Amino acid sequence: MESKNLAELIAKTLSDKKAYDILVIDVKEKTSLADYFVIASGKSSTQVGALCDHAVEAAEKAGAEVRRKEGLEDCRWAVVDFGDVILHVFNDDTRLFYHLERLWATDENTEKIED
Repeated sequence: MESKNLAELIAKTLSDKKAYDILVIDVKEKTSLADYFVIASGKSSTQVGALCDHAVEAAEKAGAEVRRKEGLEDCRWAVVDFGDVILHVFNDDTRLFYHLERLWATDENTEKIED
């Protein structure tokens, strides 16, 4: 699956499951880690974990492979690595503290998914 399509599938899945403040950031020109970051927020640690689970299920159904998962023990900041797409799901406090968008997002490379 093409990385842009995977990022959009993950973002749509998160939106359908009531994640909020969802961003798809094209980082191809900024890092070799991935082509896209998908960043989203959940209201509680339970929701953060559930959002990651739903994203993994949808991506695997579409043929994507999960390479690594981190942060699912406490679910304040969970990261799922799909290779060319890296998903970050935060609770509010942790997202404000790390503010990843400040490091990676510009008006030209970011798509905000409306909740």
